Amino acid sequence: MRILTAVVGSFPQPGWLLDRDVFLGRLPARVQIDELWTVKPEVLEEAQDDATILAIRAQERAGIDIVTDGEMRRLSYSSVLASSLGGIDRERTGVVVGRAGKPNNVPLISGPLTHERSVHERDVRFLRANTDRTVKVTIPGPFTLTQLCVDEYYGSEEAVAMAYAETINKEVRILFEAGADIVQLDEPYLQAKPEQASRYAVPAINKALEGITGTTALHVCFGYAAMVKDKSASGYSCIDQLNDTIAQQVSIETAQPKLDPALLKLLPSKTVMVGVIDLNDPNPETPEVVADRLRRALDHLPPERMIAAPDCGMKYLTRDQAFGKLKALAEGAAIVSSEL
Repeated sequence: MRILTAVVGSFPQPGWLLDRDVFLGRLPARVQIDELWTVKPEVLEEAQDDATILAIRAQERAGIDIVTDGEMRRLSYSSVLASSLGGIDRERTGVVVGRAGKPNNVPLISGPLTHERSVHERDVRFLRANTDRTVKVTIPGPFTLTQLCVDEYYGSEEAVAMAYAETINKEVRILFEAGADIVQLDEPYLQAKPEQASRYAVPAINKALEGITGTTALHVCFGYAAMVKDKSASGYSCIDQLNDTIAQQVSIETAQPKLDPALLKLLPSKTVMVGVIDLNDPNPETPEVVADRLRRALDHLPPERMIAAPDCGMKYLTRDQAFGKLKALAEGAAIVSSEL
C-alpha cells in the first residue's frame, strides 16, 4: 500500500514570464490582465509552454504522482474560463468585495451564459504529451464563479450557479476527451459563504459533473495563504455537504488551519486529498513533519482513501520553496507508506 501524492493546482510562475512584483502586490485577477505578462504577445504561448514544461519537471523530480500543468497560463485559477464564456460583457466589468475585504474587478453577466469554446483543451493535450504520470486539470466550480461575478441577466444567485454549471459540464467533458485523468473543480467560496452554500452549492456542483464518467475532484479551501492568514480549525462549516457531491475526491486544508483530523470522518464516501503542507510558512517542511501530519489523518481515514497534498495552490511561493515543499511531501508520504 502506497499513499499517493498530488499538487492541488498551481506552481509558481517564473519571473521571466510574469511580473511577479506586480502580481504579488495585488489581489488575484478575476478578469484577464494581459499587461502582467513580461513577454511579447507574439511569443507568449511559447513562453507559457516552456514554463509549463519546467513546472511538470519540477513535480516529477520532487516525486509527485499526480501532476498538473502548474496553471502557468493563468493569472488566477478562475480568470481564463470565467472570461471566455458567452454572456460575459466584453466592454464592462463588475466589482465585488473579495475574501480579503477589498474590491476586485470581476466578470459582468449581461446575457445568457454559453460555452463557446474550450479554454483548457490544449493545456490538457500539452500536459498529457509531456509526462507519463497521472495528470489533473483544474477549473473553477459553479458556486465560486457565482460569487466572483456581477449578474445583470438572471436575477438570482441560484440561476447563475446552474447556468455556470451547464457551461462547466461541457468543458469537463472536453477535458476528459483531451486526455485528463482527473478534472478538479476549485470551490474555495464554499468555505467563505456557508449560508449560500447550504442553499445551492451541492446541486450546482452535481449539475456541473452530471453524466461525467472520469475521476472528478473538488477542492475547498480558506483562500491563498498569501491573502488569508487566519484560518480557523473550526472554519469548515461546509465539510459535511462535500460528501453529498458526486465528485470522487475532495481536497481540503489541514496544515495551516490545524484542522481537527476527526472531521475527515464526515467524508466517508470520498478519497481525500489531505493538505499537509502549510503554505503560510515559506520554509519547506521536513519529511518527518509531513509524515506526522499524515499519521494523524490516518487515525480517521483509511490509507486507500488518502492522497497527500499541499493545502492549496503554490503560486505565491518561490519556485525553490515550492520544490522543497513538494519534495518533503513525497518523502513524508513514502515514510508513512513504509509503515503500512
